[in-house]
Parts: sequence; structure tokens; C-alpha cells
Amino acid sequence: MRSDYQHLVDEISAALGAPATLEDRDFGLIAFGAHEGEDDEVMDPVRTRSILQRRSSAAVRAWFEAFGIARATSPLRIPPDPAAGVFKGRICLPVRHRGVVHGYVWLLDDGHLTDLELGGPDSPPDARIAQAMESAARIGALLAEESRAGSELTEVLRELLASPTGARAAPAAALRDALRDTLRFTPGTPLTLVAILPWDTADPARLPSLPGLLAACPLPAADADTPDRPGPGAAEPALAALVRLRQTGSLAPAHTAADHLLRSPRAGGAPAPSGRAGIRPAPVAAGIGVPTRELTELPGSWRQALDAARAARAEPRLSPVAEWTDLGAYRLLTALPAAAPDPSVGPLLAPAHAELARTAEAFLDCAGQAGRTAQHLGIHRQTLYYRLGRVEKLTGLDLDEGADRLLLHMALKASRL
Repeated sequence: MRSDYQHLVDEISAALGAPATLEDRDFGLIAFGAHEGEDDEVMDPVRTRSILQRRSSAAVRAWFEAFGIARATSPLRIPPDPAAGVFKGRICLPVRHRGVVHGYVWLLDDGHLTDLELGGPDSPPDARIAQAMESAARIGALLAEESRAGSELTEVLRELLASPTGARAAPAAALRDALRDTLRFTPGTPLTLVAILPWDTADPARLPSLPGLLAACPLPAADADTPDRPGPGAAEPALAALVRLRQTGSLAPAHTAADHLLRSPRAGGAPAPSGRAGIRPAPVAAGIGVPTRELTELPGSWRQALDAARAARAEPRLSPVAEWTDLGAYRLLTALPAAAPDPSVGPLLAPAHAELARTAEAFLDCAGQAGRTAQHLGIHRQTLYYRLGRVEKLTGLDLDEGADRLLLHMALKASRL
């Protein structure tokens, strides 16, 4: 089907003599026509970014959407806007099917399309535009068909990942059949799950065209087997993305998918409610589970991916994409049930003592080496000793005792989650 998109985009480029780019309604790149000629200025920054990063920037999307492209049923002219990085005008061909917009074809106008008649209530379009719109309509039908297939994959993936251990055989078989029928999937192929946390589910979008990305669905953080396990909260659903790997030991396709999805406008959760625009958004991160060749083991990989995403949000050194195998102590901490802080450590976690808590955590991260800790924090060693003394007095713990150090270290890490 990808070759069909490319063929139709090439048709449009040839008909109008201009480089064309096809994006989905979420401005994710699907296909692009070849840039002919030696005029490098035709490759303006927006088209270059779209091709290299497979997505347009928020400023560019806002500029284009302001012209009503999501409601348009006929071609539109979009003027340049240097402030948004749009240095050349464009003609936008809306890609629709049965009244629903599925994407956009963009044609760079370097001046030779200025007099092209787009058509209107009193004038027919140029024959080349009419031909291009026929190709756009065929693209719309393909995207609609792919969307229907993607919806089926979304539902069976969600059913499998949300199922308890004893009820996974049937949804796993349904997912295998759906993958085989729509994507020519071969059983035994290594797979893994990528979690994006949080994710805005208000307006589901078509999956981007990425190597190995098979299906995706939004899910709450609760585990079907242990629903009381801690999670990021019902208000912060995550995205589960199923990725096919070339081999079990290589997670490169999963990292590619994670990096791309983190740039989606839906990554980071829903926008702040009206009147609360000043609220600082929660950090967004991605996690990758352990690969598996068994579909019935995907819920376990999903739990690992979600735990890795939670750890990446909590620990800057793991952000923005964390593999579950690299979490260290967070593999244990993310698996523990939710609990109140230990009574001895609770006072240290008060906002008024944030600097003391940061000092104690750095000291323990540095294996109790005062010199390393002072250098890491950029403070004098005597200042460090003074702060650690205050920590001991506040908590009643003895930082010369291994058990007390372990308790404090784990409590500080757990508080990040």
C-alpha cells in the first residue's frame, strides 16, 4: 500500500510540475515526490523538516490549519509566513473520503503555479488541478481503508494487553490473524511494546509510517493481573505501540518509533483545561519492553514498557527513552504496590526540605563518597557535611549504617514515581 501512495503522489507532481508531499491529518509524512532540478531554494525549511523528521512543527501546523484546511473540500492557496518558517507559498489539496479528511497533499509554489485556476463557484478548475484532485481522492480511499484495518488492529491489541494471564490465548490468536491478514505478519517474528506516557486520546490519529510500527492503542496504566499496582493515574493514559524487530537483540526500530511518537502533538497528554493554561505540563517519556516472539507474552512486555516510561519520567538520566533492562533499581520500585512514604523519611520529602532531599540522594547516588558528591553538587565539602547532619536529625537515620542508607535511598527514588 505504501507504493500506491508514492505512485499517486508522483502522479500529482508530474501533472502539476511541482514537488508534492503527502501528510496525514496529524501532519505525519506518508510520501513525497522527487525534487527535480538544481534550484536548492525550492527545498524550503518546512519541506526539508517534513522529509527528514517525518513531521511538521507546531507553528507550521497552526499556520496551515488557520486557513481551514481540515474543512476544505477543494484546493486552497496558503501564503508564506516567514515567522513560522514557511518561506514559500503552497497549494493544499485536501485528501478526503466520504466527507472525512484523511490528509493533505502539499505542492510547493515557486511562482509557476500562481496563475493556476483552482476552481470556485463561478469557474471550473484547471484540468491539471482536476486530475490532481482525482489522484487525491484515490489516496483518500486508500487512507480510509488503512484506517479501518488499523482500527481492527487497535481493538485486538487493546483486548490482548488488557487481558489477565489466564485469558490471553484467544485475543493473542485474534491479533495474530489480524496482523497476518493486514500486514503479512509471520508468527515467531520478534516484537516489543513501546509506551508513550502520557498520551492525549481526545482525537485518535492514523499511525505514522515508520519501519516496524504495526499497531497502537491508548491504554490506562492499570495491570489486568494486579490492578492495585501504582500507575501514572487514570487521567494520564499511555499509548501502547507494537513494534516488529529485525532480530530479538536489536531494539533500533523500537527507539525509532519512540523518538518519532515523542514528537507527536499528542505526546504529553491532553492540553490544560480552559483557565489553567499556566499549569506546567507533566514530562513525557517513552519506555521499551523486553522483546518476545510469543504474542501471549506481549502484556508482560507492555507492563515493562510502561514501567520504563514511568522511570524515565522520574529519573532524568533515563529520559526520554528508557529500556526496561536498563532501569536498575527502578525495575523493583516500579513493580511495588503504592504505599505512603516511610515515616522516618516523610519529613524529608516536604517541599521545604527539597534541597536537603536532593543532597541526600546525590550523596547516596555517589556511594557515600563526600568528595564526589560535593563536586557533583558544586558545594564545599563542609556544606555537604552540614546538610547531611540536618538530614540525619530530620529523619533519625544514621548515614553510617548500610540499612539506613538503603531505606533512605529507596524512599527517595520511590518518591520520584
